[in-house]
Amino acid sequence: MAELSRRHALLAGAALVTTEAAAAAPATAFDFRLEAIEGGPLDLGGFRGRPMLVVNTASFCGYTPQYAGLQTLHEKYGPRGLVVLGVPSNDFNQESADARTIKRFCEANYSVDFPMTTPARVTGAQATPLFAFLAAQGGGAPRWNFHKYLVARDGRRVRGFPTQTGPESPALVQAVEAALQASA
Repeated sequence: MAELSRRHALLAGAALVTTEAAAAAPATAFDFRLEAIEGGPLDLGGFRGRPMLVVNTASFCGYTPQYAGLQTLHEKYGPRGLVVLGVPSNDFNQESADARTIKRFCEANYSVDFPMTTPARVTGAQATPLFAFLAAQGGGAPRWNFHKYLVARDGRRVRGFPTQTGPESPALVQAVEAALQASA
């Protein structure tokens, strides 16, 4: 009988820990905070209710020209609610470690004015929590730079697009338009 009581206590304790961990884990993409490229916190909660395209970027990659298409998406769909968020990463060894250098490069070469973060890890055990969440919800971790995650207005539904799917591709544009038309 004592063994049964002890087992019940252990199970109850495990359930409590699991429930607390689940309560502490972000429920949506809007529950995360990153560091803005200009410095200071970037609370994704400020984008709550808006579709968000999160992209791991790099300045010295064959896909770097996709910055131009991301800026075009920002200009075209930003007024309708789309948030384009660039997350520079050196996970594939093609990015500077200095946020100011990245910011200057993006502004000078691609007139980027959508929100960006400081460099972050996007793959593996060291991935920033946002990217761990996006990978779990959106079909896996980035395999290269300029992997895109389209987050629905509810912050829970995530669709991944591989590097080769450019910002101007019909599949991505259609998905953005559908996300803008959908309610939360």
